[in-house]
Amino acid sequence: MSFKKILFLLATGASLTSLGIVGCTPQQRDFEAGTQPSTLTGQTETSTPAPTTQPQERPGDVPFVPTPQSVVDAMLEVAKVGKDDVLYDLGSGDGRIVNTAAQKYGTRGVGIDINPELVQEARENAEKAGVADRVQFVQQDLFKSDFSEATVVTLYLLPDINLKLRPQLLQQLKPGTRIVSHAFTMGDWEPEQTLQVDGRTIYYWVVPEEVPANLR
Repeated sequence: MSFKKILFLLATGASLTSLGIVGCTPQQRDFEAGTQPSTLTGQTETSTPAPTTQPQERPGDVPFVPTPQSVVDAMLEVAKVGKDDVLYDLGSGDGRIVNTAAQKYGTRGVGIDINPELVQEARENAEKAGVADRVQFVQQDLFKSDFSEATVVTLYLLPDINLKLRPQLLQQLKPGTRIVSHAFTMGDWEPEQTLQVDGRTIYYWVVPEEVPANLR
């Protein structure tokens, strides 16, 4: 493409990205720590999941540490996940919770993560598992996301992030929605069940009809 043509297209509103000149450079994984930044700080203009990834604006607030498969299975079992559910995994990492639910139970799912590399990896894993038609992975800010479609929400974040998300979850989610957290509680919101699986703790809640004032 000639330099004059590029200048013309820029003058008419075309971006360098649309011309294929500028690419997205996702943040490098944190190999020294053996972890990768996960969800919580990406930018998105709308709450509608987008099929593309963007450059990561800043490091995530939570490192990506994979949930063991035995714990994934137990989280889905305690929530009684089925084919009619819609599962949202917040901080979806490599997509194993969403993909396992789709593969084992036929569940539709959405994984949300800030890290574009992890989003891409999760999509590739969905293709390998043969469930790409039932799941979606998006690069998005949890605190600007809409979870209202979910009937099941899974998390493996940190205690302070769980607490920060709690009002948003209780405001958006329908009564009866199941929430399952690996390792961390929701503060003074008492879980309905607590499980131990291979030395890991799983907490299970159900969104009540009336949310107590102290949880909002």
